[in-house]
Amino acid sequence: MKIGLALAGGGVRGAAHVGAIKALEENGIKIEAIAGTSAGSIVAALYGMGYTTEEMIKLFNYFSKSVMNISPKYLFGSIKELRGIKLGGITSSYNIEQAIEETAKLKKIKNIKDIKMPISIPATDLISDKEIIFTNCEKLEGKQYIKDIEIAKAVRASSTFPGMYAPFEYKKFQFVDGGIFDNLPAQEAKKLGVDKVISIKFKLKTPRKQNTIYNIAMQSLDLMTEKLIEESIKASDYVIEIDLKDVKPFNINKLEFCYQQGYIQTLDNIIKIKKILKQKQ
Repeated sequence: MKIGLALAGGGVRGAAHVGAIKALEENGIKIEAIAGTSAGSIVAALYGMGYTTEEMIKLFNYFSKSVMNISPKYLFGSIKELRGIKLGGITSSYNIEQAIEETAKLKKIKNIKDIKMPISIPATDLISDKEIIFTNCEKLEGKQYIKDIEIAKAVRASSTFPGMYAPFEYKKFQFVDGGIFDNLPAQEAKKLGVDKVISIKFKLKTPRKQNTIYNIAMQSLDLMTEKLIEESIKASDYVIEIDLKDVKPFNINKLEFCYQQGYIQTLDNIIKIKKILKQKQ
């Protein structure tokens, strides 16, 4: 039986995906295809390239400061204080591309086609207002699929969080975060030729009144993606919901905590996961 993994976006909470994969591997659950959005695309790319969970969390810690290079005044300032901000975004997502490019070089990988494990990475194109999916799966056909792109650029496109990062201009496209259309790419994971899909998402924090542009953006996006995620949940054979609702998506000081919680909370689900995987299609 082939098992695919679908990883949701969530900023630094993506480190929990690494811990979750560690727990799955330790319990003999082999992942043979992977799809990830935004932070999930970073983990999907690293895992697809052959990095171990121990190596991945080290890379998260090593690159986190450059990737999350956003001034605290932008994260916690009021709307009134932010009137002068450029509409494009607070900073560029180039550091994300650079980080993935460096890790890919170590594995002698450049293009998404160079990755052996079947992989899909969703992004959003503002020019066409459509979802674009980067993949190395030859059987997938349609204008929405791009199969010839550097893996670093694919991850950058999927991880360009709107408002925080300026849109990523690439050829005829203007890319922003894949989570706008597909924050949990379970359907795309299923298309990679697997029998069962395990999905990993993050629990929403309790809605309440917000007074900073950062918190307003975070809560708004969470609510929007949660509604869209319903179809992805239906396409999943099992959903692991990691409770990190008190972790802010750009708080790099919580990386190790997210990693450990991903591991611990996935272990709590192992018996149920194994039971689902034993069931016939």
